[in-house]
Amino acid sequence: PFLTWLSELGLTELEVRKAITSHPQAFRCRLEENSKPVVLWLKGLGMDNSQLLKTIRKFPQLISSCSLEDNLKPRVQWLKSLGLDDSQVAKTIMKHPHLMGSYSLEENLKPRVQWLKSLGLDDSQVAK
Repeated sequence: PFLTWLSELGLTELEVRKAITSHPQAFRCRLEENSKPVVLWLKGLGMDNSQLLKTIRKFPQLISSCSLEDNLKPRVQWLKSLGLDDSQVAKTIMKHPHLMGSYSLEENLKPRVQWLKSLGLDDSQVAK
């Protein structure tokens, strides 16, 4: 069902194979409990289908192994606290989807932003 669903989203057979080959452990998730809610949530941020596909191609783990409640929502709330609106958050996720799952919010992302602020950058500059 998961592979069929990826194809229905618009990924080609080659892209599906590449994603599975590069991250096989990521595709053991539950479609109804994990992947579909993440896709719906990303669309709710304003991501259209072409942006969603581009994001999945870059970082397939986003829809297969990133927890909506534990990873994605806290990171998006944090990005919004920097002054980003939903469309800017969607654009950030599309350009840098690995930020949603590869780095610890507390140990990596927040300290880096604090460091940038210590250099004199404000939230809007950091968010860019």
